Amino acid sequence: MKHRKKRAVLSEIQILMKSFICCTLLLVCFAAFTFSSFRLLFRGLHPWRPPATTAIARVKPNISIIETVEFPDETVIFLKYPPSTPLFTKYDIYCIYLTPNSSQYQQYQLKQSPVSVENNELLGQQIIRCPLIKPLGLLTSLSVEPSGYILVIGPTRRWNSLAYEAMIDRDNTTIVFVKGFNLRGGKQSDPSKFKCVYGWDVKKHPRFMLQSDVVSVAQEVFRCNTPMSILNSPQRYQSIKVSVRMVGKEPLESIVSPKRRLQLNLPGQKQHQMCVCTMLRNQASFLKEWIMYHTKIGVQRWFIYDNNSLDDIEDVVKVLSMDGNINVTRHVWPWIKSQEAGFAHCALRARDVCEWVGFMDVDEFFHLPTGLSLLDILRNHSQSNSKVAELRVSCHNFGPSGLKHVPTQGVTMGYNCRMVAPERHKSIVKPEALNSTLINVVHHFHLKSEFRYANMDRNVMVINHYKYQVWEVFKEKFYRRVATYVSDWQQDRNVRSKDRAPGLGTRAVEPPDWSSRFCEVIDTGLKDRVAEMFTDPNTGKLPWQKSLT
Repeated sequence: MKHRKKRAVLSEIQILMKSFICCTLLLVCFAAFTFSSFRLLFRGLHPWRPPATTAIARVKPNISIIETVEFPDETVIFLKYPPSTPLFTKYDIYCIYLTPNSSQYQQYQLKQSPVSVENNELLGQQIIRCPLIKPLGLLTSLSVEPSGYILVIGPTRRWNSLAYEAMIDRDNTTIVFVKGFNLRGGKQSDPSKFKCVYGWDVKKHPRFMLQSDVVSVAQEVFRCNTPMSILNSPQRYQSIKVSVRMVGKEPLESIVSPKRRLQLNLPGQKQHQMCVCTMLRNQASFLKEWIMYHTKIGVQRWFIYDNNSLDDIEDVVKVLSMDGNINVTRHVWPWIKSQEAGFAHCALRARDVCEWVGFMDVDEFFHLPTGLSLLDILRNHSQSNSKVAELRVSCHNFGPSGLKHVPTQGVTMGYNCRMVAPERHKSIVKPEALNSTLINVVHHFHLKSEFRYANMDRNVMVINHYKYQVWEVFKEKFYRRVATYVSDWQQDRNVRSKDRAPGLGTRAVEPPDWSSRFCEVIDTGLKDRVAEMFTDPNTGKLPWQKSLT
C-alpha cells in the first residue's frame, strides 16, 4: 500500500515537471514571436540605422566615424580602423547628402565623390574630405562601394570653435591647440582668464569634468597642468577629451584626447644636427628639387606638414623616402589658417631628435656663397657661443625673371633676377631653447630668456626666396593663405602688407607685365652652384627634371 502511494506521488511530480517545462517553452516562443513581430513592425514604420553617436559600418564592423568637422568649404570626417584593416581609397567611398525637401528616411538624394582620402597611420585614422554643398544638401553619411553600406555621420563640430590637437609634454603639462578665441598674434595672453577641462563630453556633461589651471597661452596654443588622475591612469582615461574655456563661459568643443608623445632620445642626445619643418599645399612638383638640394648641403631630417594638398604629394614623399640619404615624413595637417600652430606642433616633434630646426617654405632655398655646408655653419656657431639658439637668415625675393612658363630645369635654375634689398628673415632655431609658449610669427620663435639670436652675414648664408614665380604658379596664393594672422588676398584689407604682392589687389588677374616685375639685379650664384652639384655629365639633366617634364 505504501509503495502504491509512493508511485502515485512520483507520477504527480513528473506530470507537474512536464507541465512546467511546456509552459516555459510556450512563454519563450511567445516572447520571441512578440519581439520579432514588434521589431518587424517597427522596422516597417521607421528604417533602422546605426545610432548617430557611434556610426558603426556594417560592412567593416571595426571601422567607425569618430569625429566630423565642418570647414568653410568642406566637411572633414575622421574614420578609426584597426591596423590590419584594408584602407578605403577615394573610389571606395561616396559622400551622401539629403536635400531640404527630401525625407530623412530615403537612402540618399545626392551622391558626391570625396575631395580626398588621407591616411594617418600613426593614429590609425583615415581622413575623408567631403565638399560642402550648401544650401543644396546636408551631409548625412558615407556610402561604401560597391556594397552600398552606410557609415552614418554623427554630431558635426564647427572649425571656428574647436580644440583640434593636443599632447602631453615631457614636463607633464598638456598642450592644447584651439580655434575660437581670436587672440593676438605674436603676443602672450593672460592665462588666468582660461581653464583647461577634461571629460568624455566637455559640452554635454559639464558635471563630469576635471578642470586645471592654464600655465601659458599664446595665439592658438594653451599649456595646462594635467590632472594627476590622468597622468597616473593613462589607459583608464585614454578616451577622455581635453578643451579650454574662458572663465565664466562654456568650453569649446573638442575632438582630441591628451596623448603622451614618445620621447625617442634622451635630452642632449640628438639624432640629427639639422632638420627642416614646412607646411605646404599642392607643392609636390617642386618638392623633389627642394629636398634633394638641401639634403646635399646638410639637412638630415624633413617634417612635411601637408595642408590639404590635392596633387601627388604622398607619392612624391614615398619616392623620396626610398632614397637612403633622405629621411622625410609627411604629416597630414587638415587645419586651415593655422601655420603658426603647425610650426609649434612640429617644433615639439622635432625637439626629441633635432639639434637645430629650420622653418621655411618650399619656395625658399638656403644659399651658402662661401661653399660651407649647413652643418659647418651650425657647428661654428655652437662652438663660438652656446647661448645663441636662433640664426636669422635674410631673404632675397626673386621675380619671374622674364619667364612665362614653369622652368623645366627647376626653380633654382630658372629664376635668376631679384630685388636688390633683402626682405624679412627666416630662422634656424634650437627647439630645446624655445619659450614654453611656443610663440612664433612664422619667421621666428620666441626664445627662453637665457638665449639670444644672431643675424647671419649674407655673404655666409642667405635665403633665395622664389616668391614671385610665373603666373600659373603664383596665382595659387590667392586660394587661401596658410598663416593665421595673414589676410587672404581675396579680402580687401591690409592691402599694403608685405605678405601681399605690390599692386595686385584682391583678384587673381595676371598683369600684362608680370613676367618682367620684381627684377632689379641678376643673381646666378645659387644657379651656378646647383648646376655644378647636380648636372648629369652624360645627359646634361638635373635629377628632378623628370617630375617637371
